[in-house]
Amino acid sequence: MNINDNKIPTERRPANKRRPYLRPMAGWWRSNPFFVRYMVRELTALFVGAYAIVLLVGLICLTLGEPAWEAWRSALESPTGFVLNLVALVALIYHAWTWFEIMPKTMPPIMVKGAAVSAAVITWSGVTASFVATIVLFVLVWVISS
Repeated sequence: MNINDNKIPTERRPANKRRPYLRPMAGWWRSNPFFVRYMVRELTALFVGAYAIVLLVGLICLTLGEPAWEAWRSALESPTGFVLNLVALVALIYHAWTWFEIMPKTMPPIMVKGAAVSAAVITWSGVTASFVATIVLFVLVWVISS
């Protein structure tokens, strides 16, 4: 037995036999409707962050005085600001809906009288609680401002 018998051959293989097959990743999410919805939900998170920044800028303008505050308000009341707010509102509503929709999948089962509460009840309970909280907030702002 020769010492060189156990060595790995040193000759080079052709390039097409050296590398494993790598599946192309461009657009992988477009082939499945579940992944399309997931990516749209993730895209709406950018709108959530952008609107948080808009509100933070408004808070900073409020601390800078009335001229800065009025400039920020007039920017939001412009036609461009109105359209951007409308697009953000639609994105935020979709984002909130998808989070309420996955809520039953992420929480432990809720048992009532020995039976599990259905996913639809959990989802609509979250939506209803959000809607009621929004109405209460609007009423409070309206009462305080008048």
